Amino acid sequence: MEHQHEHTAHGHHDHHDHLGHHHHHHHAHAIERLSTIYVVAVALNLTFVIVEAAAGFIGNSLGLLSDAGHNLSDVFSLLLAMVALKLASSHATKRYTYGHRKASVLISLLNAIILLVAVGAIIVESIGKFFNPAEVNGTLIIWTATVGIVINGLTAWALSRQQQHDINTRGAFLHMLADTLVSIGVVVSGIVIKYTGWTIVDPIIGIVIALVILVSTWNLLSESLRMSTDAVPEGFDVDDIAQKIESQEGVLNVHHLHIWPISTTETALTCHIVIPEAAMLEEVTDRVKHLLDDLGIHHSTLELETRSSHCHEHECSSTH
Repeated sequence: MEHQHEHTAHGHHDHHDHLGHHHHHHHAHAIERLSTIYVVAVALNLTFVIVEAAAGFIGNSLGLLSDAGHNLSDVFSLLLAMVALKLASSHATKRYTYGHRKASVLISLLNAIILLVAVGAIIVESIGKFFNPAEVNGTLIIWTATVGIVINGLTAWALSRQQQHDINTRGAFLHMLADTLVSIGVVVSGIVIKYTGWTIVDPIIGIVIALVILVSTWNLLSESLRMSTDAVPEGFDVDDIAQKIESQEGVLNVHHLHIWPISTTETALTCHIVIPEAAMLEEVTDRVKHLLDDLGIHHSTLELETRSSHCHEHECSSTH
């Protein structure tokens, strides 16, 4: 059936080019907007790290210094997400025929691991504070952490509107949200300690925040792990998609259906489709490609075969 494949690809070239171009243009625009958010976020957060570290030195606050260190890991996470964004739209080469898009999945995995390490650090530090409470300069901590809430909160808000489209942006968003929570916790404990002297509040808030971050990171970690092993991405159901393809006019059967992530934002699909006769090849291909585009799968490879050629492969069956 090879020559017919070429014929199909050629016959409906313009239509799909137009669809692809429209999708690509929209995608490029979204990437540009995200890049701007990342650049501003990195600049703001890096400035804050320097200010916070200086305040930590001046106020002799280990809490502020360790928080500055934690914020520095967030700047690193934002930079990683920026790199992933660039990689996700990288062009194909002879060796990497999908570009370096898959690297964006590995980066999301790395980001989830960094978040888990940060959670571990907060828990260890909080447990330490239970046994030897630190002397803290309440006022300095309150002011510095308030600046932190504003900067991290703004960054989290800017990323929150983009985070449903991309797991890396969700990772960066979670880092920023975690930081905002930590800063709020620091302000609350600063105020309580300043007026009551209950230093135990500090580690309690620290552990509560760590647990909140842990819960939100768990999904990020499991999804990154799934994506890096080519599992079907979140939001796609193989049986449902197979059913939708089979319900198209001219489709008798679908099998060898595979769906996997090319990058954190793009999904690919391959399948074999049985059709009644070779003459229907173009219109069925067109119809199925349209359907997949609507479902958000823009990289599909369809192998169409007639009843007679179907099952010349011994493992071929009518199951998906």
